[in-house]
Amino acid sequence: MAAARANAPRRAARAPASQRRGVPLESIRLLVLDVDGVLTDGRLRYGPYGERDKVFHVRDGHGIKAIRAAGIDVGVISGRRSPAVQRRCRELGIEHLLQGIEDKGAAFVRLIEKLGVPARQCACIGDDVPDLPIMQQAGLAVAVADAHPTALAASHRRTRALGGFGAVREVCDWLLAARRAP
Repeated sequence: MAAARANAPRRAARAPASQRRGVPLESIRLLVLDVDGVLTDGRLRYGPYGERDKVFHVRDGHGIKAIRAAGIDVGVISGRRSPAVQRRCRELGIEHLLQGIEDKGAAFVRLIEKLGVPARQCACIGDDVPDLPIMQQAGLAVAVADAHPTALAASHRRTRALGGFGAVREVCDWLLAARRAP
């Protein structure tokens, strides 16, 4: 087994997103979002029976609807499971919701294979270490303004808005503006 590994062809390690140039915004066909810290402010509210609620920003929802109308698909990959997230995604028409995901990188690969979208035509928005496997594969990796330093270092771009406070809308506006540009 060790001999087989030693003789296997070596793949070049891909440079971190921060050392690669992000793809042009107009080439993006899929936006992949994290939930806690991106669609929400990252705080978890618990009551005696578990998670009590999540707070989503209405502007993010308008941005998601606008890019979907422009032909950009949206997926959500979250490490946690939440009925509130399921309901919010249903309200926004997001069909690709993956919750309770431990390996976000593998889930991302399955999603893009299912949709037939190359990774270079995907943008993702993340805020912390669990999002790095997606950020390292996507053509455009975006970190929210208040992301953990490791996510900021892995990103091509960062938002001005904080997670849960319009960061998703900001990215949606970038994508829409790029499609309208002559």
